[in-house]
Amino acid sequence: MNFEFSEEQKMLREQARGYLAEHSAIPVVRKILESDLGFDSDLWKGTIEMGWTAAAIPEVYGGLGLSELELCVIAEELGRALAPVPFGSSIYLASQALLLAGSEDQKMHWLPKLASGEVIGTLAMAEGAGSPALDLLDTRVRNGKLNGIKTPVMDAVHADMAIVIALGDSGEPGLYIADLTGDGVQRKHLSSLDESRPQAAITFSDVKVESLGEGKKQIHDLLNRAAVLFSFEQLGGAQRALEIALEYAKDRFAFGRQIGSFQAVKHKLADMFASVEICKANCYYAAWALSTNSDDLPLAAATARVSAIQAYYHASKENIQVHGGSGFTWEVDAHLFYRRAKILSLVIGGEQRWKELVMSELDQVLSE
Repeated sequence: MNFEFSEEQKMLREQARGYLAEHSAIPVVRKILESDLGFDSDLWKGTIEMGWTAAAIPEVYGGLGLSELELCVIAEELGRALAPVPFGSSIYLASQALLLAGSEDQKMHWLPKLASGEVIGTLAMAEGAGSPALDLLDTRVRNGKLNGIKTPVMDAVHADMAIVIALGDSGEPGLYIADLTGDGVQRKHLSSLDESRPQAAITFSDVKVESLGEGKKQIHDLLNRAAVLFSFEQLGGAQRALEIALEYAKDRFAFGRQIGSFQAVKHKLADMFASVEICKANCYYAAWALSTNSDDLPLAAATARVSAIQAYYHASKENIQVHGGSGFTWEVDAHLFYRRAKILSLVIGGEQRWKELVMSELDQVLSE
């Protein structure tokens, strides 16, 4: 069993890293964070031209027909660069939902548009803090019409369509396609910690929707797939935060010595490295499970998600600490990684939800 990426996938990583180093440098991230633009349109066009939005979409639907492994590689590099684009919402969530549960007509209509970037998608899942269980949702579909409020929804300010999790006519939760450009949709921008991944509240009033099917299983399947991809984005961010902390510890001198030579700083860096390596191992295993459609995917995805949340938070927090007093200032870039770490930790459910899934999956494995 080989969890390493192929030479072609490593070349894709190098290509992506080089492109993002030039087009998604920190000044680009800061420009979006300090404005109300929401995302960088030039960078978004660039990701489309590079073929990243089409990577894991089959050729028959306008994609490149690559595997989820290539998408994991791209996700990791987007995370390293803090890329201010709605890639995760549109590709990890909306596109994956259609690939997983869409009818042939739905795939033919939406996937080419998502692959080409003509349409931006997202997933409307949460209903405020402490969102209820799937069978207790307030958002409901009756006779093909959707009513309710979803909040917060990442990248919804600019999205053209959403995959909405709501209760259907049968009382079962399901996935529904909603056109966000039509009548009955109201969006309200919400202030958040990271404005380069903007949040919004969406109010649906008798909005006509298409069903992707009802049942908790397909919702869990979608979230498991998205968890792996978001985990790679978090891994990329955590790795970069560690690198920045290490670079600073080598360059900064105090009392005539590199601060990295002090035991307290050494321990911080070592702990960060351990967190990132644990996260990397779990992400690679989850990528294998995703690409092979393994029965281990639910456990692998939940484990990767928990370790990615913890590693990114740990690395971004300690990066601030290694920088000392200046680490808390706006001028130093450390806070950018902390902001993204916090936002990504909540996008498809927080750490506690995924910890509970890990325990549930382990209990099931041990009982077999």
